Amino acid sequence: MIVGEDGVIQETASGALDLESEDIASWRGRPWIDTVTVESRPKIDALLRDAATGTMTRWRQVNHPSRNGPDVPIRYAGLRPRKGGPIIVVGQDLRTLAGLQRRLADTQQALERDYDRLRSAETRYKLLFQLSGEPVLVADAGTRRVTEANPAAARLLGRPPKRILGQDVADLFEVSTTRDIAVLFAGLRASGQAGDLVARLSGGRGETRLSASLFRGEGSTSILLRLSPLASAQAGQPSDGGALDVIRRMPEAFVVTDPGRRILTANTAFLDLVQLATEEQVRGQALDRWLGREETEALALFTTLREHGSVRHFSTVMRGAYGSVEEVEVAAVSAPAAEQPCLGFTIRATPRRAAPVHTSGHDLPRSVEQMTELVGRVSMKALVRETTDLIEKLCIEAALRITRDNRASAAEMLGLSRQGLYAKMRRYGIGDLDAGDAELGPDREQ
Repeated sequence: MIVGEDGVIQETASGALDLESEDIASWRGRPWIDTVTVESRPKIDALLRDAATGTMTRWRQVNHPSRNGPDVPIRYAGLRPRKGGPIIVVGQDLRTLAGLQRRLADTQQALERDYDRLRSAETRYKLLFQLSGEPVLVADAGTRRVTEANPAAARLLGRPPKRILGQDVADLFEVSTTRDIAVLFAGLRASGQAGDLVARLSGGRGETRLSASLFRGEGSTSILLRLSPLASAQAGQPSDGGALDVIRRMPEAFVVTDPGRRILTANTAFLDLVQLATEEQVRGQALDRWLGREETEALALFTTLREHGSVRHFSTVMRGAYGSVEEVEVAAVSAPAAEQPCLGFTIRATPRRAAPVHTSGHDLPRSVEQMTELVGRVSMKALVRETTDLIEKLCIEAALRITRDNRASAAEMLGLSRQGLYAKMRRYGIGDLDAGDAELGPDREQ
């Protein structure tokens, strides 16, 4: 392209057929600056200023409006053959390069999305692996070395996870099962399938059923090992026999703790009460965390259990992890002479009963028995106040019954003024007061 001193295009030529479709021949006679987009105009001005005799200007990319789609990017450099003469401008079509750049950017975005999905999947896998209550190991198929172990497997094997990683799977079991494990791995490598194996854990930690499956990932082959205890294999936990399986399915909550009240096992009904999903979330936690309205109430239960060996019909509440409060009745037993000393608790939700209606809005216990049930739940100061109110109410009811509802005689019998009697009757919701009685002044006699 030849551009005159005044910046008007004098001649155009193109060696690319695809540029002919842009009708660049129509640029002849037009100012060069009018053929580009607005943001490219300063670049054309700079290129015309920089054009010097015998010297090539630096390349500048500008965009021409297209008749058929997106703007056409072209990179230009100019050369003035003689002083005061026209400028010879050489252009390079960048549409192919721009297309490649767009595809590169799209590919990068796609890779970022795939990376985010993979990272989310890995996070979910790690979370499920760690929270799973089933003992699981991952081992290299060729070397049999453990590459991953979840907390449940560490508890079953009685070793910290760091001491399990890198170990030969066979070393985690008794020597008598080494050959069976070698056959299991060989069968998996050959056919991808193998039957379950019953093996004894090292250290006398009992028998377990070993289930294995083969999978590939990250260019290597690994084996997923699931360990299902056949008997009590975990220290500090009760036997996982048929009786415990029945207890786990009971509709009433059941929980076993060590003598320090740390939870060893709990059934599904207990998890529902405390609003948690898995047994792993409660195991090792203190039962006091969820039991009782306040600390003194739980301590009263545990003290009675320690002194008498058993507790029946202990009314209290269970507090859920997300704020629920459920009225419950607890029965408990202590087993200090067992192979593993423990405490057992059954927790039954009590049916909700409609509260008695009091016209005064002041809810009092109805009997001394109900009052004694509050011991350990409320402070002594509040208990004494409630006891005083209960005695006053019972005395007034007795006086009215003796005098056949003669309120003047009842007030005299109780040593109260009529105004004081009516005030206390209103307070405790006793009898019906007419308008004349309601106008009497407040109680000034204590």
